[in-house]
Amino acid sequence: MTDRQDQAVDGIAFIGNTLGPLFYYDPQDDAIEVSYKAFADLDADAAAVEWPFVSDDDAKETLELMVFGAQDFRSEVDDVNNDLIWEYRRLFVGPAAKAAPPWGSVYTDRECVVFGEATLDLRQWMRQTGIEKLNDDKEPEDHIGLMLMMMSWISTNKPEALDDFLRLHLLTWSSHFLEEMEEATDHPFYKGLARITRLSLEGIQEDREIEVEYPRFYR
Repeated sequence: MTDRQDQAVDGIAFIGNTLGPLFYYDPQDDAIEVSYKAFADLDADAAAVEWPFVSDDDAKETLELMVFGAQDFRSEVDDVNNDLIWEYRRLFVGPAAKAAPPWGSVYTDRECVVFGEATLDLRQWMRQTGIEKLNDDKEPEDHIGLMLMMMSWISTNKPEALDDFLRLHLLTWSSHFLEEMEEATDHPFYKGLARITRLSLEGIQEDREIEVEYPRFYR
């Protein structure tokens, strides 16, 4: 593997490991609390130069949104009044109708259901490729956070399967979902998260010259 290929794999792993947990874990979860605090203290100018697959200007503008939004978490106001925590739950959890359901099948299945065809296709592909679930709970495999973390794992452990994973399962719906998410939120952290994730994935797609056949979207 060339130095450039090594750097690309490292960049893909970085994106998946950095952004995936922000979608998957509630901000109050001990597994993710440190990430929000790190974003609150981030030097956006310096980070933008190092951010892979995204232009410096786009990365800087987007990371600045996330840094500003993360201040709400670092302020350590009580949970009841913490806008960042409640916005995460409004977008992805409920109990009201989720503003941005984080599962691929919700957007690509005619019935807009969880555990739809996209989930089952991904599950079958994982079995055939020898990739196990990264979690032990009943979360559908096509959760955007899980898929970003899976992208990271595949890039370092089964790189020969990476392009198929991206082409067949993640890039088919990620930009659509992330545009919907960005539109659905006014919170700067999550608006920035949606944008930097979309730009990063589209940058990976361009870098790897992946051609994607996009499905019909029902939401």
